[in-house]
Amino acid sequence: MNTRAAAVAQLTWRAVLLGVVLAVLMAAANAYLGLFAGMTIASAIPSAVVSMAVLRLLGAQGSILEHNIVQTGGSAGSSTATGAIFVLPALVMLGHWNHYPYLWVVAFVAMGGVLGVLFSVPLRRALIIDQKLAFPEGTAAAEVLRAGDDPQQGARLLALAGAGGALLKLAGANGLRLVPDAAAAAGFAGKSLLYIGTSLSAAMLGVGYVCGLNVGIVIISGSIISWNIALPIYSHFVSAGTAAGIDAAYALWSQHLRYLGVGAMLVGGVWTLIALRGSIINSVKSALKATSGAAAAALDERERDLPMRWVLIGIAACTLPLLFMYHSVVDSFALSAVMALMMIALSFLFCAVSAYMTGLVGGSNDPVSGMIIATVLSASVILLGLTGANAAIGPVAAIMVGAAVCCGVCLASDNLQDLKCGHLIGASPWRQQLMLAVGACTAALVLAPVLNLLASAYGIGIADAAHPKPLLAPQATLMATVAQGLFGGQLQWNLIAIGAVIGVAVILLDVLLEKRGSTFRTPVLAVAVGIYLPLDVTSPILLGGVLAWFAERARQGKPHEESIARRGTLYAAGMIAGESLMGVLIAIPIVLTGRADVLALPEVLQMGSWLGMLLLAGLGWALYRAATRPAS
Repeated sequence: MNTRAAAVAQLTWRAVLLGVVLAVLMAAANAYLGLFAGMTIASAIPSAVVSMAVLRLLGAQGSILEHNIVQTGGSAGSSTATGAIFVLPALVMLGHWNHYPYLWVVAFVAMGGVLGVLFSVPLRRALIIDQKLAFPEGTAAAEVLRAGDDPQQGARLLALAGAGGALLKLAGANGLRLVPDAAAAAGFAGKSLLYIGTSLSAAMLGVGYVCGLNVGIVIISGSIISWNIALPIYSHFVSAGTAAGIDAAYALWSQHLRYLGVGAMLVGGVWTLIALRGSIINSVKSALKATSGAAAAALDERERDLPMRWVLIGIAACTLPLLFMYHSVVDSFALSAVMALMMIALSFLFCAVSAYMTGLVGGSNDPVSGMIIATVLSASVILLGLTGANAAIGPVAAIMVGAAVCCGVCLASDNLQDLKCGHLIGASPWRQQLMLAVGACTAALVLAPVLNLLASAYGIGIADAAHPKPLLAPQATLMATVAQGLFGGQLQWNLIAIGAVIGVAVILLDVLLEKRGSTFRTPVLAVAVGIYLPLDVTSPILLGGVLAWFAERARQGKPHEESIARRGTLYAAGMIAGESLMGVLIAIPIVLTGRADVLALPEVLQMGSWLGMLLLAGLGWALYRAATRPAS
């Protein structure tokens, strides 16, 4: 029986064209922002809002499923840019490239991205259907699309929440600088450095509300391990140099303590894949069965993925070109075959890990750089045994494996967010998967010129006479440092090992809780991401979870309880959407002028973090009211 997904137009020409245009624009904007500040902007929600606005401007209302296709294509642009800029500049820093060769960039980004889409096909059933993970940005995007599809139900609430999130983002450090992005304090107690802080992010508060209290507690526990336990101990023995206070805390975290999170993620990634093996295998089996004979004809359109035989053919078609590219660099079929096999194995592992993490805490908190560090480490260890510690090509080969993996990881996590949105509104998964691949390949076509333009105008990662203050490319710099450090014997294995031990301890605790039938669980990757991320980023996630817990209890037994609960989710979605949209708008003058302070108010008008905390508290109170009171 045909469902709404089959009856309503989805993959229309206007949706595809608008999605492709947005993919290109988002890729260009995010390439600059990521190289400049080490951050990119999730663009699914902004793309959905742009789709509704543009189609109406052109005189076409557009269906909710068309807007979903547009946001799927647009979000592919930012994810593709993230995959490219986190790794590819490392090849220039290592001296292997002196510019960004067009065909190489297109091949790494497009092939890696499509592999990420293909690997995510069986993960959809495992994580969205079986595990029922939250995927907060996907849930938020669905609420945005629903509000736009039915303006009488929730549009006003969504607009109010969006305005609040947007204004707080505009007031922050990347905009007017009226308030800082975080409220933090640090100081020494003897030789030990103490730190406390919270981000002033409406989006993170909304993410925490959608994820719930359990996830918030587990994530903040990881941050406490890193920032409130490891930092005081480590700083007692290791100096942060000339840095002091908050700068000293961040210096020690970025240069040393984040490796604890890498170790925990290595262990957690393997364990998560083991734990999900049944769901993944069953997903593959059911997908194969569903695409054959009568089962395919009877399958509900809302459950129809890309056929598994085409998934397998696509994986082979993407792997072979990369195999020959690797061979052209290492000049050994045996070594290039090992690199290709590592790339496939690590891509699937970390696509699963990234998708799982995105389902738990959202794409904004998905520690892609940590997983790519783990990829470069794993590849380097194997290559070290094959090439020797002094092989000049070793770091380059490890980075090339990481480049394809990174693009795949970014697209996989993005795809699962989009598929969660589609699942909630009744879309066809295979159409979204196809659109994401189209968006990734389109964005790949423009990234090499964008990277060369930015390198020529500003420099990337390497200071020279022409570019004394280049774009920092912090993630790519870290990847190059890790690859060189391992082949040079200077990597901090002790911290990685300690992080791995922490990961094992968390797994044992979670197994114990499961055996006791506890409703509270400690997923190891949630702890690992907390260890890896700054404390101020994870703090508002906990606050949002606490709000969700209190709101749930306050509305129990009230009439229309489910309707009231949806209002809370809608308000949280609005805050996420407002901050995301404003982030894209702020990016425009930054990209055009090349100045991070282009919107900043005069210093005399800039206020302290106290105002930001008041504004965030006000949004939290409004969220609580929306989640506990019926519509007036």
